Amino acid sequence: MKKTVLSLALAVIFGATATATEPIADERKEVNTETSKVTWKAYKVTGSHTGTVDLQSGALMFDGDKLTGGEFVVDMPTLISTDLEGEYKGKLEGHLKSDDFFGVETHPTAKLVFTNVEASGKNSYEVTGDLTIKGITKPVTFDVSIYGSKATATMKVDRANYDVKYGSGSFFENLGDKTIYDEFDLVVDLEF
Repeated sequence: MKKTVLSLALAVIFGATATATEPIADERKEVNTETSKVTWKAYKVTGSHTGTVDLQSGALMFDGDKLTGGEFVVDMPTLISTDLEGEYKGKLEGHLKSDDFFGVETHPTAKLVFTNVEASGKNSYEVTGDLTIKGITKPVTFDVSIYGSKATATMKVDRANYDVKYGSGSFFENLGDKTIYDEFDLVVDLEF
């Protein structure tokens, strides 16, 4: 009996020691929201506009040095234009934040949760995720590159999928040169 108890005690001690030395799977690395940047570019028949929006929070998941997941929350009221100044800047920002576009008063955040990550090369990944804008969730696919403690991602977002209708040829006919294209670009530079 004493031998059995001693054997069990040793098994527990050595088992705990062996478990403690195994590598950490799915390590969560918080994104620095102060130094990370999300840039947008939207297109219309007569030109384009650019701007930024801030991350409220974000994290990437790793297994060793391999990207395995991520999740991000965007602070929609921080949406600004960087290509205009003065009155026109204020008008565009107000319009983008209104219910015509992103309705930030009702929907103050947008969210992205990675659902699948596939390596596509050294430090490169093809990511599929669920993007939620205005309470509507749709899948998106995009590329992510990781270099040390930095990551970059580029994606195209189709605003028509999120009920962002204003000036969209998908919802309205005969807009002519007032048409605003449905797809806009996001370029994300992360530090973690």
